[in-house]
Amino acid sequence: MIRILLADDHALVRRGVRLILEQQPDLEVVAEAADGREALDVLRGTEVDLVVLDIAMPTMTGLQAAREIRRYRNPPRILMLSMHDNEQYFFESLRLGASGYVLKSVVDEDLVEACRAAMRDEAFVYPGAMGALVRDYLDRVARGERVRQTVLTPREDEVLKLIAEGRSTKEIARILSISTKTVEKHRASILARLGMRDRTELTRYAIRAGLVEP
Repeated sequence: MIRILLADDHALVRRGVRLILEQQPDLEVVAEAADGREALDVLRGTEVDLVVLDIAMPTMTGLQAAREIRRYRNPPRILMLSMHDNEQYFFESLRLGASGYVLKSVVDEDLVEACRAAMRDEAFVYPGAMGALVRDYLDRVARGERVRQTVLTPREDEVLKLIAEGRSTKEIARILSISTKTVEKHRASILARLGMRDRTELTRYAIRAGLVEP
């Protein structure tokens, strides 16, 4: 039996996905979470083989949660769910160690096979992503480059996400349990690292990086 943690901020989506998974004799949803932070909390007390994470969730995104999960000594497998056929989200998911990227529009067709593939240590690639993989490979060969790694620290990612969501400095400090001065230092560091000037540019970057939805 494959034990699954399902994380999505929409209860109806979780219910629908759970129904799809639990129709299979070898799949069981043993826990649910409404955001990435809650998923990490659940993992501390629940034995899980596979975590299915929505890409975009409040408080902590699926991508941020995946980064934290991969640091565990014996991490569970990870699958990403998304409503967006987005190359950047797809590549970032793979870079963070996800075994696959499943579009919500075809979750009833792909998710079960993606779960089983993950447990076989195989990558699940939805058909529309194959062209992106080929283009990326050819571009890197032509330029002699690798896929660019993130330039921000995990904490800066957290601050950037909250800035892009329109949170004030005080709100960010309260959510992350840090001082307002520390928030301001992180904001200044983020602007300097990215070569940006204001919240608008940061928000656009956060959308491209998959920290918030468009």
